[in-house]
Amino acid sequence: MSKTSFVPPSATLAVNERLRRLIDAGEPILHLAFGEAGLPVPEEVVDALTRGAPDNAYGPVAGSASARAAAAAWFGRRRLPTDPDQVVIAPGSKALLWGLLAVLPGDVVLPRPSWVSYAAQAALAGKRVWGVPIAGDGPGGVPDPAALEETLAEAARQGHRPGVIVVTLPDNPTGTVPSPDDVRRTVEIAEEHGLSIVSDEIYRDLAHDPAGLHSPAEYLPERTYVTGGLSKNMALGGWRIGFVRVPEGSAGGATREALLGLASEVWSSAPAPMQHVVAHVLNEPPAVVAHIDRSRRLHRAATLAAHSRLVDAGVHCRPPTGGFYLYPDFEPLRPELGARGVDGGDALATHLLKRFGIGVLSGVAFGDEPAALRCRIATSLLYGQTDDERRQALATADPAELPWIKGSLDRLGEAVASIRTTPGGTRDRATLRARCGRSALRELRG
Repeated sequence: MSKTSFVPPSATLAVNERLRRLIDAGEPILHLAFGEAGLPVPEEVVDALTRGAPDNAYGPVAGSASARAAAAAWFGRRRLPTDPDQVVIAPGSKALLWGLLAVLPGDVVLPRPSWVSYAAQAALAGKRVWGVPIAGDGPGGVPDPAALEETLAEAARQGHRPGVIVVTLPDNPTGTVPSPDDVRRTVEIAEEHGLSIVSDEIYRDLAHDPAGLHSPAEYLPERTYVTGGLSKNMALGGWRIGFVRVPEGSAGGATREALLGLASEVWSSAPAPMQHVVAHVLNEPPAVVAHIDRSRRLHRAATLAAHSRLVDAGVHCRPPTGGFYLYPDFEPLRPELGARGVDGGDALATHLLKRFGIGVLSGVAFGDEPAALRCRIATSLLYGQTDDERRQALATADPAELPWIKGSLDRLGEAVASIRTTPGGTRDRATLRARCGRSALRELRG
């Protein structure tokens, strides 16, 4: 493998495996580092998979007619009229994102911070990444307009012409939803500079106000590719179900054919039984709609409660408006953290794990400045140790007050608050032993 095609393992998957080893060893780790929706599968969705299980034949590369029709109708109910021939079904939206970055011409523009896999996928496709910071305290998912204009001008001065911009609505890692004006301004700049837009909308149904989310495809339909899937709204990450809406017209059609050519050589087709699930879920029967509504309420309650604890402890953090993430900035605690040798995102994540047994993911993994004291927190694995507890979390009106959720949130808040008051040194190591045990210490030091 050439140096240009090598990328390290996904930071999110790697940290999840590491923390799972500690948890399996009996360590009381508070796992806030992985974006898994953490909820049980509804029985009727299991039934749809069971009905599809005998379907063991290869199907069309683009997906079955019933799955594509359901996806087209799903987009149509979200202000994006869609023909089934504009839809491609795949084993996860991740594969489709990489496929689009591979077949669309030009280098890739990314908001900074943004999901860990975009830059890695661009590298695998042989594309240069142009990172553009998001706006100050504004939402993530789209770049700051002025910084985007400057970056594109700098690229032109260097003789480069980026061809694709990736946006995320709602955003991972910040847990925020760009406003319609934010989206419209990004679209205007993309149109002016001839950029295609890849809009990752995997968290769309988990926006706190789904109807208020406006896709770039509403403003620039002829040049916007929208990806989605069932790993977040339905918590079916392990089932690997994704789909994409390509634009109408000759450009969208040509990209679709290129994507299908790539797909035919890489994954052949999405697993046939999973396409029965696609057809069932995206037709949105009442029980599925109710399940997603309950999931959205749960994610919203947990992130808002975690946000309150972080802010009360003196940390800056954008209020969450979608998904199940927070992106706190520990800059107000820099003097106290600096006294402990914590000088950036990686050191912050290590410190929280070693001292408190709290697992988060460094902002550096998302392309953030290494010196920034930022990390991503995911609340979605706090909902219970059993399916019964998770179902109770879905059903209750105030899930953040359930003992197992409240206890985890209180532990987070108390840990962050103690950074101001607890000295380092021996007491820190004793705290870690009490919380995480000797085996955790050995692995963390390794």
